Amino acid sequence: MFNIEVIKKKIITCKPLLQQIAVWRLLSKKIVFTNGCFDILHPGHIDYLAKAADLGDVLIVGLNTDASVKKLNKGSSRPIQNENDRALILSAIHFVDAVILFDEDTPFELIKMLRPDVLVKGGNWKAEDIVGADIVKDSGGIVTAVPFVEGYSTTNIEKKIKSFSSGQ
Repeated sequence: MFNIEVIKKKIITCKPLLQQIAVWRLLSKKIVFTNGCFDILHPGHIDYLAKAADLGDVLIVGLNTDASVKKLNKGSSRPIQNENDRALILSAIHFVDAVILFDEDTPFELIKMLRPDVLVKGGNWKAEDIVGADIVKDSGGIVTAVPFVEGYSTTNIEKKIKSFSSGQ
């Protein structure tokens, strides 16, 4: 049985997450890490996260805070949903095991701290261009990119919503 409190427990800070990772490692779990803004969750995100989860036993999602999203120049209206709402939505996905927010421009420090077995990014990223790839590879891990599902983007959804509201 699921309830909101169980789901909220997946939203975790550094120290408890490191403790949980230690437990997962004792259980020989392969830990996968990915990150993003996940502003308006859409089927492309779900496909990407599901494929990332399939690469290991545990999926940790690093979520850009609102301040971090603003620094990424995604537009003045972004993020559309606040970090708490985005974290809650991600944590409700059954194959997401933990969600941790990060405030920096990149998840480099988070990756350095967590040392995942698998680092995943979406789109057309080359493994060597993925932030934290060197850390994961130096630890014997795998770095990979999962192709985007064509036709889905938060930016396009935002444009569609704006066109409806302006009567176009």
